[in-house]
Amino acid sequence: MANSDFRQHKITLCTDCRFIGGPCRRGAELLAQLNRSVSALGPPLDRNFSIAGTVAMTACTRPCTIAFQATGKATYLFGGISPEEDIDDLVSFAAACAEGEAFDASPHPASLLKGKSLASMPAALLVSEETAGRFQ
Repeated sequence: MANSDFRQHKITLCTDCRFIGGPCRRGAELLAQLNRSVSALGPPLDRNFSIAGTVAMTACTRPCTIAFQATGKATYLFGGISPEEDIDDLVSFAAACAEGEAFDASPHPASLLKGKSLASMPAALLVSEETAGRFQ
């Protein structure tokens, strides 16, 4: 039986800064804005996201760091995010991820956040014992 509370896409952002030793106001504001904005996407997109804060994502030279993760998809990390200026692009990127738009499309959805990309990691490759030798 499928879990109706399962959220396929996860958005994680810094809300607690190790340098100031406490809560990051900008991260908390961004968390609240993302929750409101993703909810406004309406069904079914709004039900596909888990949005949470975390302690220090260690990209502190680019404050307001945010990660987009999903099962079977690449993970994207952005930094230098401005809660005031980047919210529309973040929501558009989230919607593109959730709608399964081809990430080899041109322009790439990450281009919405031009100059703010810190990293992208390919989706995990699951290897069974049967195929393990093929990937060495």
